[in-house]
Amino acid sequence: MEVDSHMPGSIPTASGDATSSMQVDTTGSSSKDGEIEKSLGKLQIKELDSSFKRKPVIIIVIGMAGSGKTTFLHRLVCHSRESKLRGYVINLDPAVMSLPFGANIDIRDTVKYKEVMKQFNLGPNGGILTSLNLFATKFDEVISVVEKRADQLDYVLVDTPGQIEIFTWSASGAIITEAFASTFPTVIAYVVDTPRSASPATFMSNMLYACSILYKTRLPLVLAFNKTDVAQHQFALEWMQDFEAFHAALESDQSYTSTLTRSLSLVLDEFYKNLRTVGVSAVSGSGMDEFFKAIEASAEEYMESYKADLDKRRAEKQRLEEERRQESMDKLRKDMEKSGGDTVVLSTGLKDKKVAMDDDDEIEEEEDEEDYEVPSDDEEDMIDNEDEEATGFSI
Repeated sequence: MEVDSHMPGSIPTASGDATSSMQVDTTGSSSKDGEIEKSLGKLQIKELDSSFKRKPVIIIVIGMAGSGKTTFLHRLVCHSRESKLRGYVINLDPAVMSLPFGANIDIRDTVKYKEVMKQFNLGPNGGILTSLNLFATKFDEVISVVEKRADQLDYVLVDTPGQIEIFTWSASGAIITEAFASTFPTVIAYVVDTPRSASPATFMSNMLYACSILYKTRLPLVLAFNKTDVAQHQFALEWMQDFEAFHAALESDQSYTSTLTRSLSLVLDEFYKNLRTVGVSAVSGSGMDEFFKAIEASAEEYMESYKADLDKRRAEKQRLEEERRQESMDKLRKDMEKSGGDTVVLSTGLKDKKVAMDDDDEIEEEEDEEDYEVPSDDEEDMIDNEDEEATGFSI
């Protein structure tokens, strides 16, 4: 795998390229030759847009803590190097102590995980989530770095933390996946711990997480059953293809959890039908060829259906934004016509609120004056006598 040796401490910008392109446009508009060059440039841009498939495929590796994501990614790097594939590695785990592979872009170079914990008074999980949120604010620069090397890459491998909630409900996960998917063909590789999934309840929990990620990201999903060198994954494939076999595995358990799991297996039947599954081993390297074949098929699926859906959602978002902007402009135009060009004083309600508060204070002062009565001379003598008696007692 020809990993780029450039380690960006500060992610560069493309201001120089933009300046040079602007100079070409201004010089080209001065003559007919420039117009011809300009038209050729447009044709060249269209050709690049049509060759979207040749851009690198983004593989985002997601999985539960301990499922072997980092080791699996290391195996992908080694297999890519042996297969003469050009790759680019991005690490998004801020809490990892050491990596068995070299990362071209590492979140640890930008965000200090322990400093985030100290500054925001967070625990380990909260520190990881906050670190991803901070890094996601500058993720457009990461996309620009990958775009500059797009013609030289086949795959971009992305390692993620074990906190899977980042991609189920956190904002940073949505920003990262949408930023990648809007620029490159993007595939989610969900890593499953095969030996631990031998229990039907644990298997169903993993499948629900995978379904949640698929529903949240709306991207092609490949299930990678890891650690097949310890336990084969045929039982999982049988459970996914035949729900009666899964029900048979639950017969010995008659608890509420078993009943719920049996019902969920019927619900997820449609989810299993359109899912690509591969058995892999990060230690022995078995199943790597099948995994990359599944990735290529998912990338084709992305181009056929997911990209069209993404463009549709983006156009709908732009339409709603344009309608909101037009509504604001119409409202402003009506207000200007109504005012006739005169100065308009905006009423925020603070002045009326202040007047009401002053009235309430005056009413309270009058009530306090009514409640307070001046004591007579006899009452003052009685109060003095009571004070003298009180001083006679020792406390």
